[in-house]
Amino acid sequence: MTRLEKDLAALATMLPAQLREKWTVLVADPPPTLPTRLFRQLVAHKLQERRHGRLSSVIVRELDRSLTGDASTEARPRPMMTPGTRLIREWNGRTIAVVVRDEGFVWDDRTYRSLSEIAREVTGAHWSGPRFFGLHRRG
Repeated sequence: MTRLEKDLAALATMLPAQLREKWTVLVADPPPTLPTRLFRQLVAHKLQERRHGRLSSVIVRELDRSLTGDASTEARPRPMMTPGTRLIREWNGRTIAVVVRDEGFVWDDRTYRSLSEIAREVTGAHWSGPRFFGLHRRG
């Protein structure tokens, strides 16, 4: 049994005062006021964080979004691009100019179904077309 497993098992028999003491050692902040069962889980979480590291900020943000109802299962709204709109991007010293048409996107006298197809053609790698052309920011 590892040290972490032993520490986690010991939490099950700790009294609330012992849990608060453990919290103060782990976090160096006053313990929150929570029901004992929930507080025990929080201390276990802190022990595991100490051993395995914290979640990345991106994961924490996405979890927060899902808890607050901000996470949407719908696709992100597409930027308004009317026919005739020109999208310009410089890539490796080359200017990429795309024209939006009703039937797709025109670049180098060829029509493409999506901006991602053009981005892949230009870079040789998978890119989000809207991101490549600066229509979406990362995240």
